[in-house]
Order: sequence, then structure tokens, then C-alpha cells
Amino acid sequence: MTEPIIYIDGNKKLNLSRLHDNQKAFIRSQLLHSGIVGGYQSGKSLAATIKCITKLLINPGVPIAYYLPTYGLIDDMLVPKFDQLFEGIGLKYKHVKQDSKIITPFGEIWMRSMDNPDRIVSYSVGYSMIDEVDVVHPNRREDAVKRISGRNSFKKSTPNCIDLVSTPEGFAYMYNFFVKKGNANKKLFRLSTLDNAANLGEGYIDGLREQYDSEQLKAYIHGEFVNLTSGTVYRNFDRRLNHSDRVIRGGEVLHIGMDFNVTNMSAVVHIAEPVPIAVAEITKIYDTADMIKTIKGRFKNKSIVIYPDASGANRNTSGKTDIQLLREAGFIVRSLSSNPYVRDRVTRMNVAFLDSHGNRNYFVNTNNCPEYTEALEKQAYRGGEPDKTTGWDHLNEAAGYYIWQATREGTKVY
Repeated sequence: MTEPIIYIDGNKKLNLSRLHDNQKAFIRSQLLHSGIVGGYQSGKSLAATIKCITKLLINPGVPIAYYLPTYGLIDDMLVPKFDQLFEGIGLKYKHVKQDSKIITPFGEIWMRSMDNPDRIVSYSVGYSMIDEVDVVHPNRREDAVKRISGRNSFKKSTPNCIDLVSTPEGFAYMYNFFVKKGNANKKLFRLSTLDNAANLGEGYIDGLREQYDSEQLKAYIHGEFVNLTSGTVYRNFDRRLNHSDRVIRGGEVLHIGMDFNVTNMSAVVHIAEPVPIAVAEITKIYDTADMIKTIKGRFKNKSIVIYPDASGANRNTSGKTDIQLLREAGFIVRSLSSNPYVRDRVTRMNVAFLDSHGNRNYFVNTNNCPEYTEALEKQAYRGGEPDKTTGWDHLNEAAGYYIWQATREGTKVY
């Protein structure tokens, strides 16, 4: 169907002709809970914002709430999307930023973040849209959803629906709510990034294929529920296929990823030619001063570049930061203001070990890095996160800080 959907007296209309069938079906659904699970840039949020506007136009005076994982997404994504849609139907509105609220002649849209559930208080709405619920940390998510349900109490709205759209993050909230605990009051629709390719920049989908492994692509392109947190963390590493006999040669620059832990510092030494190769490991170092002494003793007259844990910017007992100490020792230090998200760092590592095209772009001298090799093989998930109770995390994180920076400028490691 390609007809525009017209509301009010014919003066306000939203043209749904360019939407996919599942987007239209989601917008039209009047069930207590409708949901969309879809890949990146598959049109989830577009369908969500259009549905909010249709609710606003059909039920004037009934306030609406829209929830996102962070407040930054409200200004960066949500307000511009509403602005574009309101302009398209000629509806004037006011964005009251200090109250995170949009005011229109037909009613208000409250915008809230799920990473601060304490702000989900003291208002009442008749319809709620929850966007990217699977991304929110489970501890905050449970509290946020309970509070959202408590706010969905506006008396003149029948029924007081709560809808959800999200990229699937394993078998998380969307799976449990719509599939495992599904019932006649719920319906889940699926969207694929491929279906929205005509509206995306050239190379976007190819870029996703370069950045994610085959299992992740099922979720992040096709919107499928797959287990992203089971088995070993670095599942793409193979000690035989990712092995290299390469050793350090004279005149080479050494790239060292470093993890700070009190009395148990770790580092993984790499060369880059043209892809990273881990050629040595440093384990069980007492502190930064000891690490500096060890590096200078083992790798005399070498150019050293350090890629440290961002926590090294905090002052230690010497009154200086670990990063200051490394720089004063004469090393080049490429430090970030904050560490990457654990999930993103792990993804970069797995894609480097084996990408979706079957290419291996990161190797390890398993003879010279026996503990790092064992850590890659043995670190598992615990409670949906990489297990940090066994000690296998130290070397993996150290190497990950280098790999994160080595791949951040594009899809190829260097």
C-alpha cells in the first residue's frame, strides 16, 4: 500500500508511502505492546517517531513520552528527527530543552534518558515509546522500565500503550519481553538494514561487514536474536591460523598495549607490518616504574609507542600519573581520554582475528606469547560480560587497547 495516512480534518498528514510494510504495520498496531527489532539504520527510530506523532494527532491532549539510553541521543538524534517530521506536516512546536520536552498544539512529548531512571518521575503520560532498550545496562534498564510503566497512567488514554524498538543485543530484554514472555497483547516486527539500503550512504553496509563478525552481522544488519555473550570472548582466535613465527628485528618500532593493575601490570608487544603481530608479552609487573625498567631492559635502543589503559591518567602514590611516568621515561604515549566500551573493544579484536570475508588481520607469535595465547583461548563470559575473576582479562585488555587504536582510523589495521 502506498497511500498517505491523513489525520485530523485533512490539514495534517503523514505520508507513509516510503516506509516498509513492517514499519507501517508497527505504526498502525494498537496492541498494548508493539515492538520493532532491527539492524543498524534499518528505520526503527523513524517508525517510532512517526507513531508518536500519529498518537499525538489522533489523541490531542494526551501527553507522550519517548525514552532513549542517554540524554545525548535526545539532542543528536531525536529532536532533529521530530523537527524534520513536524516540518513535513506543517506543525509548529517548541523544544523546551531544560525540561527535555516538546510542546505542540496537540500535546506534549516528554523525552527522558534511561541511564538516569531517577528523572522518570512526577509526570503522567498516555503513551510511551522506548528506543534501544537492549543497549541500556541491565541494572538501570530494569529500574527504568518499571518507572516508565508507573508514568504511563494518564486517565484519558485508552489503552495506555508502551511500545519498544531496539537493535537486538543477544537474548536480552526484547527477546525476553516479546518472544519468551509473548502473549496476545504483544507483537514484534523485524527490520533489516538491507531493506533500507536506498536511504543509506554508499559503503555503509560494506563498512558494517568489515567491522563485525558473522554472528554480530545477524543482529546488526538482519535484526536477528543471536547469542553474543556465550562461550569464549575471543571466539575468532585460532592458535594455529592466527599464529606467526615473526620475532622482533633490529630498528623496528614496537607498539605496546598496556593494562594498569596494582601489583599485576601486563603488556603485549606488537609490530605492525602491515598488520599487527603480537611478538612478546610482559606479565606480573609490580607497578609503572617496574614496567618502565622491564621494557628498557628487554628492548634496548628500540623506538617504543605505548597504548595504555586510560585509567593511567589518574594520579598514583608518586604524585604523578602513570602516563606522565611513561612519557618522562622517553616513550611515545598514545593515550585516550577514556577507554572504549568493552563490547566495542572485543568486537575489534574478533574482527581483526577473523573478519566477515574470512580474512585474518591480526596474528600472535604463540611461542613467545604463551600466556596471552592461553588468555585468548580461556577468557569466557560471565553474566553477559567478559569474566574478570580468573585473571585472563589483563593481557587481553592490554592488547585490546593497541588494537582499538590501530583500527580506529578505518577498516584496515596498520
